[in-house]
Amino acid sequence: MRRESQRLASACVFCGSSDEADPEFLRAAGALGKALADAGIRLVYGGGGVGLMGAVARGAHGAGGDVLGIIPTFLVGKERALEMVEHIIVDNMHERKMLMFQRSDSFVILPGGIGTLEEVVELLSWRRLDLHAKPVVFYNPRGFWEPLFKLFQHTVDEKLTPPGFMAAWTSVETIDEVVPALLGQGREPFPSEAAVGRRG
Repeated sequence: MRRESQRLASACVFCGSSDEADPEFLRAAGALGKALADAGIRLVYGGGGVGLMGAVARGAHGAGGDVLGIIPTFLVGKERALEMVEHIIVDNMHERKMLMFQRSDSFVILPGGIGTLEEVVELLSWRRLDLHAKPVVFYNPRGFWEPLFKLFQHTVDEKLTPPGFMAAWTSVETIDEVVPALLGQGREPFPSEAAVGRRG
């Protein structure tokens, strides 16, 4: 079945939780939340009310979208869990990430810090191991994610990662491109599952 013919019910958004983030990034996160809501795609996110996390959730909720936050107990206060949306409170970060993965059939990566990097690397590692073939879209304003993409390419050049891995995601430069990319209608098509699983 072609990916664009499949109904995407939910998208997990990984992103930063800093209120000091570039205002452009915060506005983009809010716009993404609205775009997901307008497309009828449920937002699954880390549950906080701060930084890009809070902005994307408010954007989706304010546009009438369905939102699910998943947050560990120890971060409820620190990340100021957004009480206006549905929440699942878990015991630890591992359970949080697994539930976010299980409740989502696509992923969007916004600018973020070390926590976002950890989530992204695990998600793409699972993709590399053929544990999933869910769409992954990076929002890459001003080349934010280019250093990470170059590091991935470096591992390919050193023959530590198969070349097919570089087709495991789509990168877009504007928020307007994110939902079409999730639906397989972006500037570049998603790779076939065979390409994702290709061994070097």
